[in-house]
Amino acid sequence: IQCQPSCQSAWPTRTGNQPDGLGQHTQLEKPPTPIRNEDSMNTFRQAPRPITKQLGDDAEDQALTHLQEQGLQLLVRNYRTPGRGGGEIDLIVREPSGTVVFVEVRRRANQHHGGALASISRMKQQRIQYAAQHYLRAWRQWPPCRFDVVSVEGELTNPPDVVWIQGAFDAPSY
Repeated sequence: IQCQPSCQSAWPTRTGNQPDGLGQHTQLEKPPTPIRNEDSMNTFRQAPRPITKQLGDDAEDQALTHLQEQGLQLLVRNYRTPGRGGGEIDLIVREPSGTVVFVEVRRRANQHHGGALASISRMKQQRIQYAAQHYLRAWRQWPPCRFDVVSVEGELTNPPDVVWIQGAFDAPSY
């Protein structure tokens, strides 16, 4: 197979006198570094899109602001259990009545794939429940608890809609 000259320079080439065979080493050259013309690269480049982590953090900020406006107090943000396979809870807040609320925040640009609530699988619910149990181990007496979802929906250019779904899923009794 014959490569075109433009793609040949991207592959390493053999140097040295040794044939490539069993027990013999072949020395490879590094491919040449491509030259960039910044002016031509930026001609059609769009503005960079925010990364997923940044979008998630922004959604958590908006969700927390919404919950605080409703009178809830932040206890912990981004609580993680130790080790792999554990759980993570976006927000842990307390209502004025004393109920501890474990909040999963979901950001969606639209409702095309079922929205935020549909995106929380049974496995994700179990991980949140496990993390909630882990968090409550430090408490002398467990308070009333609830699992909520806050959905931040909308395009990046418009102010998003914040939807608070109280009691989105239940935890088994222990």
